[in-house]
Amino acid sequence: MGVHRGAAHDQVPAQARPALNAVLAILAAYLLGATPTSYIAGKLGRGIDLREHGSKNLGATNVYRILGWKYAIPVALVDIAKGAVPVLLAPPQSWLRVAVGAAAVLGHMFSPYVRFKGGKGVATAAGMFLALAPIAVLIAIPIWGICLWLTGYVSLSSIIAVLSVPVSIALLQPHSPYVFWASVALVALIIFAHRRNIGRLIAGTENRFRTRPSDRPSVRPTDR
Repeated sequence: MGVHRGAAHDQVPAQARPALNAVLAILAAYLLGATPTSYIAGKLGRGIDLREHGSKNLGATNVYRILGWKYAIPVALVDIAKGAVPVLLAPPQSWLRVAVGAAAVLGHMFSPYVRFKGGKGVATAAGMFLALAPIAVLIAIPIWGICLWLTGYVSLSSIIAVLSVPVSIALLQPHSPYVFWASVALVALIIFAHRRNIGRLIAGTENRFRTRPSDRPSVRPTDR
C-alpha cells in the first residue's frame, strides 16, 4: 500500500498534463529547429566552419556561395522541414501549432549547438507557414523570385517576400488571429536578423547573388 501511494503521489496531476505536454512539444521543436544544418554541411563537405567564410551566416545562401548547389539544396529543404514538421505533428490547438513553429524558427536563428549563432530564419519560417498558411507561402515564393531576378539581392528579396505573408494571411485567413500575429512577430524578427544586410543595402555594399558559387575556401588534401 505504501509503495502504491508513493507512486501515485509522484504522478503528474491530470489537469497539469496538457500544459506539460505543450512545454515539452515547444522545447522539442526548438531543439529540432536548432539543428545546425549549414554547419554540419560545411563540416561534412569541406571540413570547414561556415561561420568563418563568405557571409559567415549559417544559412542555405552562404552554403551555396561556399559549397555550391549540391549542398545548398538539401540544406534548404531540411531547414524548411524543421519549421513544417513540428507544426504538422503538434496537437490541433491553433496557439500550440503557432508556438511550436515559432520555437523551431527561434532554434534555427539562435542555436545552442553553435553558440546561439544560427541562420536568418527565412527557410524555417517558410516551412512553419507552409504548414499554417500554405497559400500565403505560395504567394511569397514568386514574390521572392521576382525580386531576386530584378535586384539580385537575396536579403532584400527575402525581406519583401516575408512582408507579404501577414498581408496574405489577413486577406485569406481573417479568422486565424494566432497565425496572423505570429507572422507579424516573425517578420519583425527576420528583419532584425537582416539588420546588417539592410545597412549594406543602404550603403550600396551588399553582395549580389551570383549564378556560380564564389569565395570557396581552398582545401588541402590533408584537410579532407
